[in-house]
Amino acid sequence: MTSDISSLIGAVTREVRSIEYEGKPARVVVAARSYDTDIDDLWDAISNPERLPRWFAPVSGDFELGGKYQITGNASGTITRCEPPRELALTWEFGGGVSWVTVSLREEGGATRLELHHIAHPEAHWDQFGPAAVGIGWELGLMGLARHIETPAAAKPPEADEAWMASAEAKLFIRLSAEGWRDAAIAGGDDPAWAAEAAERTRKFYSGEA
Repeated sequence: MTSDISSLIGAVTREVRSIEYEGKPARVVVAARSYDTDIDDLWDAISNPERLPRWFAPVSGDFELGGKYQITGNASGTITRCEPPRELALTWEFGGGVSWVTVSLREEGGATRLELHHIAHPEAHWDQFGPAAVGIGWELGLMGLARHIETPAAAKPPEADEAWMASAEAKLFIRLSAEGWRDAAIAGGDDPAWAAEAAERTRKFYSGEA
C-alpha cells in the first residue's frame, strides 16, 4: 500500500556528512530510525546469524571482535568493534573497495533507536551515483528489519522476493528513498543539479531501468 511505503520512508532520517577519515576526505551516509522493541532484542536481530537471513541476508563467519564475515552475494569484511548491545563496527569490502560501517543502538522511551553510518572515500562510483547508492540499499534493510520485528516468523525480507522488487510498491519505495537521499545530499552541501542527477541514476539502477 502507498500509505505503508510512505510511512516506512518517513520513519527514516537521512544525513550526508563530509569528514576526514584515515587522513583523507570522506563522505558519511547516515540512516536512522526507531524500532518498537527493546535494545537487547534489536541487538540480537542485527547480530544473530539465525535471524539475519529473515530481514537482511545470510551471513557467515566469526561473529566476534576481529572475526571475518561474508554476506552471501554481497560484501565481506572484519568486525572492528563489538560492544553488545550498543555498537557494532566493521569494514565493508566489496568490488575491490573498502568502506566502513558502524551501527549504534540506544534506548528511546519504550523503543530502540538504530543509527547506521557508512563511511567511504569518494571515487568514480560516488561521483556517478552519490549517497543513494548505499542509502537505498540500507533503507531496504531497515525496512526488512522493521517487518522482521513486527513478524519474526517471516522467512525472508521483501527485497529477497524478485516479484516484490518488480512491483509498483517497490518502485515507489525506491523512488521516494532516492529523493530523500537527494535532499540529504543537498542539505549536506552538494550541488543540487548533481544530487538530482545522481539520485535519478541510482533510482533507475535499483528499479531495473539501467
